Amino acid sequence: MNSNEQHLLSKIATGNGHGENSPYFDGWKAFESNPFHLTNNPEGVIQMGLAENQLCFDLIQEWILNNPQASICTPEGVNDFREIAIFQDYHGLPEFRNAVAKFMEKVRGNRVRFDPDRIVMSGGATGGHETLAFCLADPGEAFLVPTPYYPGFDRDLRWRTGVQLLPVVCESSNDFKVTRKALEDAYERAQEANIRVKGLLITNPSNPLGTILDKQTLRELVSFINEKSIHLICDEIYAATVFSQPGFISISEIIEEEKDIACNRDLIHIVYSLSKDMGFPGFRVGIVYSYKDTVVHCCRKMSSFGLVSSQTQHLIASMLSDDAFVDRFLAESAERLERRYKFLTCSLAEVVIDCLKSNAGLFLCMDLRHLLKNKTFEAEMELWQVIINEVKLNVSSGSSFHCSEPGWFRVCFANMDDSTMEVALTRIRTFVRQHKDVKIPKRKCWNSNLRLSFSSLRVDAQSMLSPHSPVQSPLVRARN
Repeated sequence: MNSNEQHLLSKIATGNGHGENSPYFDGWKAFESNPFHLTNNPEGVIQMGLAENQLCFDLIQEWILNNPQASICTPEGVNDFREIAIFQDYHGLPEFRNAVAKFMEKVRGNRVRFDPDRIVMSGGATGGHETLAFCLADPGEAFLVPTPYYPGFDRDLRWRTGVQLLPVVCESSNDFKVTRKALEDAYERAQEANIRVKGLLITNPSNPLGTILDKQTLRELVSFINEKSIHLICDEIYAATVFSQPGFISISEIIEEEKDIACNRDLIHIVYSLSKDMGFPGFRVGIVYSYKDTVVHCCRKMSSFGLVSSQTQHLIASMLSDDAFVDRFLAESAERLERRYKFLTCSLAEVVIDCLKSNAGLFLCMDLRHLLKNKTFEAEMELWQVIINEVKLNVSSGSSFHCSEPGWFRVCFANMDDSTMEVALTRIRTFVRQHKDVKIPKRKCWNSNLRLSFSSLRVDAQSMLSPHSPVQSPLVRARN
């Protein structure tokens, strides 16, 4: 772009604040330029950088076939077309907000209640995060974020708002758990740099770690933000992807324990969506839930820039109001995620690749520190380039997640069929065995009954990856 064009456009249009110049998104571009397909392009790049939950689409398809009236675009639902298609205000359909509140309660074990009047729509969790950033902070002010964290936060909270993100450095020595000392150190560094900290942003369950925050840690976080009088934004979009014990604990449960912990509810805000838990990123169903009235009102006004379509609201309200379906879906999803996780981790263990122990999310963190030539991020990027260009796997480097230690890689496992997973594992085994310094044990850690079989599912195995979807940019895809 020449200087004259830059003069004609805004700083946002001519800048690179969107974050596309990241290795995280470079991996997406490598996949899109050469997408793997079981038959059409078997030598292509396999997408293991996309956190999508595609393991239960057969259940969704079955429900849709059995409930055609839920859509206003079917003969059975056409009578509702006019009412749903005409103007709807940005509060959202009452039945939609009621159904989402009820679903959020069920995902959290019905241990808490959510007020439907505090449900604010957004265009996915991406829109929810930006809306909260606009409401809670001014340009130049900052949020603390424990590392490693989702690369899209740099876009979602910073790009248009001017807000800063400051890392809270967590380390592998304690499985990247956030500590009070790490929080205090990050806060002190901000004070020394004369940066005003307005809040703390956490993801629970974590992306990319796939771990959950225990009750004691959550209480410590609440205590910290109350002492500093700053906000706490809790991204809980993976709440229903917890597939084994310990179970998920929401921040909403912690603040109900007022008799045990001092908590200013006005400082607590939750971001949620159906992109991960239900596997609906294309529906762009994001939710902001705040305990502060002023924030609810402001977010609702701003939501007019990113509403969920009334047609989608109508369908989602019908689906989430079906208790029998929701119960079955949540149970089956957890079971299938656990089976896939166990299969992948045990298969990786065959070639001496350890993974961070986790029990949630649509991914895991693979430890490749022993394959680095040097313990540097330059060596990590060199290894990542080999994995992308030679092994043809789009896994995400830890440095793109702001990880404090080189050698960690996020691998997504729920966005592909069994056959594609087997191809990916074959490529990994071949690659690792080429490293002469790695000794491969003869004993396997898994047996045949860990192998997955989804042959009974009504899913087109070749279409699960949708390699030819018309994506203009890797950043257009829903939060991953």
